[in-house]
Amino acid sequence: MCGIAGFVDPDTSPEAREAAVLRMCSSMIHRGPDDSGMASRGIATIGMRRLAIFDPINGHQPMVTPDGRHMLVFNGAIYNFQSLQVELESAGWTFRTRCDTEVLLAALTHWGEAALKRLRGMFAFALWDSAEESLFIARDPFGIKPLYFACEGARLVFASEAGALLASGANPGEIDPASVADYLAWLAVPAPRTIYRGILNLLPGESLRFCRGQLTVRQTWTFQSIAAGQASASREEFVRGLRERLEDSIRAHVLADVPVGAFLSGGLDSAVIAGLMSRASSNVLKTFSIGFEEDEFSEADDAEVSARYFGAVHHTRILTGDEVARDLDKFIAACDQPTGDGINTYYVSQTAQEGGVKVALSGLGGDELFGGYPSFRMLPSLARRLPMWRRLPGPLRSMLARSLEFGGTRGRKLSDFLLNAKDAHELGALQRRVFSTTRAGAILAPEVMERIKGSSPFHPQLAALRADVGTEGLFSLVSAWEMRTYMADVLLRDSDVMSMRHSLELRVPFIDRPLIEWLWRQPARFKDDRRRPKSALVEATRDILPPGLTRRKKRGFTLPFPIWMRKDLRPFLEDTFSGPSIGRSGFFSVGPVKALWADFSSGAENREWSRVWSLAMLIAFVNRGKSAP
Repeated sequence: MCGIAGFVDPDTSPEAREAAVLRMCSSMIHRGPDDSGMASRGIATIGMRRLAIFDPINGHQPMVTPDGRHMLVFNGAIYNFQSLQVELESAGWTFRTRCDTEVLLAALTHWGEAALKRLRGMFAFALWDSAEESLFIARDPFGIKPLYFACEGARLVFASEAGALLASGANPGEIDPASVADYLAWLAVPAPRTIYRGILNLLPGESLRFCRGQLTVRQTWTFQSIAAGQASASREEFVRGLRERLEDSIRAHVLADVPVGAFLSGGLDSAVIAGLMSRASSNVLKTFSIGFEEDEFSEADDAEVSARYFGAVHHTRILTGDEVARDLDKFIAACDQPTGDGINTYYVSQTAQEGGVKVALSGLGGDELFGGYPSFRMLPSLARRLPMWRRLPGPLRSMLARSLEFGGTRGRKLSDFLLNAKDAHELGALQRRVFSTTRAGAILAPEVMERIKGSSPFHPQLAALRADVGTEGLFSLVSAWEMRTYMADVLLRDSDVMSMRHSLELRVPFIDRPLIEWLWRQPARFKDDRRRPKSALVEATRDILPPGLTRRKKRGFTLPFPIWMRKDLRPFLEDTFSGPSIGRSGFFSVGPVKALWADFSSGAENREWSRVWSLAMLIAFVNRGKSAP
């Protein structure tokens, strides 16, 4: 795990490039406190900060081929590097380390871009070819590891964090008004845009080639690219196959030359991961969780029950609103881009790092793969009714749908669906919208609305996912939308940023390419159980789960924000939603924003907390470094 950076430009001196790369790497020291490196070849300089996981003594980067032609910087982990090494050794390659970076370099040199199909892991890397004067960058299929870049003419600058590109001096850090609107819609700025004008985010499963000023970006993994294979013939065969692949994923993800632990909540997904880990290793498992003084939100007791069942050494951190309020400046400084999420990962990662592990496994991805979200039941139900709804006269549909806007959060959500969606994909492209177009239009300043006039209400991945997934199965459609939007844009991005802020490598065994590709090939009837969500996962792991866990009510991992925002966090919010603060940001209408906060703070619907909080985080992020008048 590392922070990587690079600067390619024939018109910039090596000294200036190296100074810029050094600044970028220095801004990411939290991503790699163990080692640093930088190298220049021709018109390119690349550098890194290393968090040493495999072969900690060796594995220094940038890593260079014996002939000096190729040099590599790499962020992530290749879980099948040992089997790839055997294959490459049979082809004549020799290795001097026990590190996945050296195997990745050899694989890319030997197989070229075709090596991507052989990789099992999470990765973002950059390979410089000094003979061709070309840069090749790639990101893993699901976007576990990030990669940002800025390209202008013959110059390309890249890094693991958008903030590092600002440190390079190659981008002035101007906030993009269109990205502000995107954030209000999706709780994040969907790739390829970022909050900064001119800084782009490579999409999951994309690669980039930059040669003599020519930039080419292509998709290297799609759902359509999943090879055909034999599907399970029965539910029993499916459950048995699922268990085998879950165990295989855990064996791969616990590989490390440093201590490995797990995040553990009171729910199913993290219990599956921890339970399988406890059987995969003879080492005592360390688990980590966050609890709260507010019992209705805390899963601490349930997590401790699970930990005892697994024989784990468990660490519970009781988090209070007062502590969060004191740490807000540090948390906002940690944000590479604005987010309304991530605080839970920030603190549990800190707890794990202080608890003596350098790698932690998370249950992220279980809901997306096994149908845990309400969207797996709501969207198919709506999709079946849409044709009948669309047969109503347009004016009547509009009147009925707009009347729902007065029905609270759920009513506004349904109104958005009925006003805009014509099919299942368009429902998927609206599902994770936070502020509807109408509400966002009221909050944004008139000049911002003018800039985004005519923009679509749908997620920007609509055309790509419609072409990739088709409409063969609603379960797969919803799963793909959840993976490509909320999981990629918010969950994985925040997990990377917040864990790396504490120099912790976070791994996600459910987001494993062999597992996902196998699941994709399986009949929907084995995965889709709307009466018993995630029943396949339960059946595949029942023998390792604590008694009674599956009877616990699913509530998700939610912090007590509705309470904290009206108490401990209120001073911060009062200041953030003050007229001068809103005005200083330059993107919002003061009156509607203050009204939103006033409604919530006076005891309005608790479901509104996430919208109010995400807006506060956006304003606070935009105002970073701006002095109050």
